[in-house]
Amino acid sequence: MTVNNANSPRPARRSMLLRTAGVGIAVGAIAAFSAVHAQQAPAAAPAAGQSVAPAPSVDPAKRLPGAIEVSKIDFKRGDGGAGRLILSFSGEGASPDLRSVGSTVTINVGNAELPASLQRPLNVTDFATPVERIDARRSGGGTLLTLDTRGNFESMAYQTGSDYIVEIVPRAATASTAATGAVGAGRAVGATSSTGSSRGYSGRPVTFNFQDVPVRTVLQLVAEESGLNVVAADTVQGNVTLRLINVPWDQALDIVLQAKGLDKRRSGNVIWIAPQAEIAKYEQDKEDARIALDNRVDLVTEYVQINYHNAAQIFKALTEAKGIGGQGGGQGGSGSDENGFLSPRGRLVADERTNTLMISDIPKKVVQMRELIKVIDRPVDQVVIEARVVIATDTFARELGARFGISGASGKDGDRSSLGYGGDIGASGDNASSRADAVMSGDRTFDVTRSLMSNLGVTNPAGSVALSILNAGYALDVELSAMQEEGRGEVISNPRVVTSNQREAVIRQGQEVGYVTISPQQGGNSIPIPNVQFKDVLLELKVTPTITHDGRVFLNMAIKKDEVEGFTDTSIGSVPQIAKREVNTAILVEDGQTVVVGGVYEFRDRSDISKVPFLGDIPFLGNLFKKKGRSKDKAELLIMVTPKVLRVEQR
Repeated sequence: MTVNNANSPRPARRSMLLRTAGVGIAVGAIAAFSAVHAQQAPAAAPAAGQSVAPAPSVDPAKRLPGAIEVSKIDFKRGDGGAGRLILSFSGEGASPDLRSVGSTVTINVGNAELPASLQRPLNVTDFATPVERIDARRSGGGTLLTLDTRGNFESMAYQTGSDYIVEIVPRAATASTAATGAVGAGRAVGATSSTGSSRGYSGRPVTFNFQDVPVRTVLQLVAEESGLNVVAADTVQGNVTLRLINVPWDQALDIVLQAKGLDKRRSGNVIWIAPQAEIAKYEQDKEDARIALDNRVDLVTEYVQINYHNAAQIFKALTEAKGIGGQGGGQGGSGSDENGFLSPRGRLVADERTNTLMISDIPKKVVQMRELIKVIDRPVDQVVIEARVVIATDTFARELGARFGISGASGKDGDRSSLGYGGDIGASGDNASSRADAVMSGDRTFDVTRSLMSNLGVTNPAGSVALSILNAGYALDVELSAMQEEGRGEVISNPRVVTSNQREAVIRQGQEVGYVTISPQQGGNSIPIPNVQFKDVLLELKVTPTITHDGRVFLNMAIKKDEVEGFTDTSIGSVPQIAKREVNTAILVEDGQTVVVGGVYEFRDRSDISKVPFLGDIPFLGNLFKKKGRSKDKAELLIMVTPKVLRVEQR
């Protein structure tokens, strides 16, 4: 670590005559200054318990010529939680001295007075900086400021004009340890300051303590520490006062440049330092010269064949971009901004028939355009999207019923009569069991009329058992019927489509189902006109894939599966009943992974009982007067999708 402590650039040796003259002038000034203070002293002593100032303030009208005072004390929070104290003086020439002892930082300005209005403590804890309290008071004929701090910190100070700026920067324990090791071993270390909290400095730590020395002298010391060549412009003037302890040299250089309004440009191991306005003007003149040189370069024309893209779309993208001309119409464009894709003299034309772009511009811009088009005109990967729509159904139905009846008839030759009991009171309203039987026996004819008392049989039985008992002209009929039905079905639809990355693909398969509608006739005739309309019943897959940078596929898709379940009869014809199944979603899927994007599960369980009141409630015997039914329906819909990426390599 290199330590440079320079109070002024004066020669180290002076003659005895100059020393004697200087001492005499200093003694005379002190005597005159004391006499003035003696005249302004109050006559009465302060009362007990009152604070006594070290010295009363001096009337500005009676202040010694050239004396300065503190005009303002300001404290702010800087970047990275740093505390910034700004002392403003009434004029230039103040000589502040900064010292750090433990957790206390003192600033002693021996040649600047402190007004009574500023002699008060400041509590700055709310700023959340290492500084908690600032105590400003007079010390003899000067000013003394005491800063109470906490935690690890770094202090640095610099003076610009009539302002003296002190920065207290917090330092983490790890950074402090690393800095200590770097100082001992002579390695590079990174530090953080309020002027560059987001930048890491890697210069060798140095310590500077300057009191009103020329900026050019400081730059010379920085050049010696950094080992670089520093070139300072003639306009770099002025003095600076700063105290930096264990600060990287590149950070110290930035602080000095910021304090004096300077800037730097580095080329290799040479650093050019000049005022900011001068550097900005230099760069602007250099850019103007380059533009003027480009305007004198001959234009070249090249033809770029587009292979995997559309020339018109590339032309539209380039001409609509900011920085390229849009003054003219048609297929040509001219640029008016040098920062665009083309220079102000450049032209771009697209030929749709040959899918070619024609570029006319300076050689540098033509090369840039060819590189840009090469990036745009390249093949994109393709995606195979395979979907499966599975519809599974499972049905079960069981019915059990009974028919029961009793009837009788009697008669003689030439005299017929019939006797019947009961009637058709079944819930189903089936009268098919009512019949007339003619029985011929000898010379007698019997007419027997049967009428069931209970008709609760199964409508379409799978099997039935009947029993009839005929005795003494009476008939007893008993019929048991039962039906059980089971059904299982599965419908699998498997649409598949291939498309390019970020290009929508649609595949459809199905039919059109017609139905009749009635529309009124125009004019005075009120006869309606029948029309045939068609309804699409489709299996459709619509998808837009996007391949991500990590190899996955983002799918924006819509799948639809329609079916005709039956027809409804109306007075003008049959109307189809269409079952619609559809899903519209967006998902992120791994390459080759199968995912279920949607599903619907339906389950229905139904039990029915039809019976004759009172009779159907009789134990055991009541089964002859009732009908039982049980049905279960299950339906499940699953929609699955599998994307597969087809890698396309450019030849």
